[in-house]
Amino acid sequence: MSDNENIEIAVEHQIDKQRFIIPVDGHEAMLEYQLSGKDIDFSRTFVPNELRGKGLAERLVRHGLKWAKGQDLAIQASCWYVQKFLK
Repeated sequence: MSDNENIEIAVEHQIDKQRFIIPVDGHEAMLEYQLSGKDIDFSRTFVPNELRGKGLAERLVRHGLKWAKGQDLAIQASCWYVQKFLK
């Protein structure tokens, strides 16, 4: 079984903090955004060293983009990592 399958991946949307997180073992991988009207800018992804290499950033970005599309938002990404998913 790979490392990806050992982790329970539940994405939490913290609307008040404008971010999505995946909490794992006391650490948090996160995707931050700024919402302005119908425009959303995904500004930052962060995965602590302990959680890297498990696909968490990709999971967060895919979840965040799916949510934004469902809200019919105009999607921008100032975060280089998120930009890769918009090409």
